[in-house]
Amino acid sequence: MHYTGTLYRNPYEPPSPLLEITQGCTHNRCKFCTMYKDVPFRPSPMEWIEEDLAEIASYQPHTSRLQLIGADPFCLSFERLDQICDLVHQYLPAVTIMTMAARVTNVRNKTVEQLKILREKGMSEVNLGVESGDDWTLDMIDKGYQAEEIIEQCRKLDEAGIRYWMTFLNGVAGREHSHEHALHSAQIFSQCHPAVVGTGGLTLFPGTPLLKDAQEGKFSPLSEKEMLEELRVFVENLTCDCFFITHHTSSANLSGPDFLARKPEILRQIDDLIQHGDLESLARIRSRKQTL
Repeated sequence: MHYTGTLYRNPYEPPSPLLEITQGCTHNRCKFCTMYKDVPFRPSPMEWIEEDLAEIASYQPHTSRLQLIGADPFCLSFERLDQICDLVHQYLPAVTIMTMAARVTNVRNKTVEQLKILREKGMSEVNLGVESGDDWTLDMIDKGYQAEEIIEQCRKLDEAGIRYWMTFLNGVAGREHSHEHALHSAQIFSQCHPAVVGTGGLTLFPGTPLLKDAQEGKFSPLSEKEMLEELRVFVENLTCDCFFITHHTSSANLSGPDFLARKPEILRQIDDLIQHGDLESLARIRSRKQTL
């Protein structure tokens, strides 16, 4: 298999073969991330993709799922993705579900009609690293888009029938803008129809511009209690039903389906953690993290 540089798979997806179709990240400027810092972006050559598909077919010929990997492989043009779909079905005819990571901006260069074709060929789910629905925060962390575009591009995915995940990065706005980040993110997410909403707690990894800002006093990281308080604001104001996942912030298991039905219990557990949780233990765990 042609696996190059950094390799990341969604740990919440069912096990499935990994097919790398891009390397690196098209944006590679988010201030909290160094995952692809030293990996130049490029599409995988089609001959590599075909060789890898042949290899997958040799050991798992009846797989029905594939994870297409790279930081944001959905950046590829419709024509390129369409060609990859046809190649997948040539070698793995049982595949009906292909998933991948994506940036909101990856949807820009595709019409709804093109998205529908990709959906019909099995590209059924994208994992959007949204991080925030607050314009101030999006600009500060250099995401490369603003909140209105999140709604615009998600509506295209809705119309095409492509499922999508949306992520909220708990703590990324710092202490100065925490409430607005949580409230506005919940409001933007609630105008979309994500199948999954995932929340992760910010860790200031070595080499990130956001850590440098913190060391220079330009960014004030949240304490573990403040992270939970921000998460509570987000959950309280989130009104879209979804499968809800949270990690890197809480020691409680808040993840599961039917978010709206479970919302009162999730808020109760967050309140209990704020009042009685072992926040020092959570801080120690976070301090030992070096990468995602």
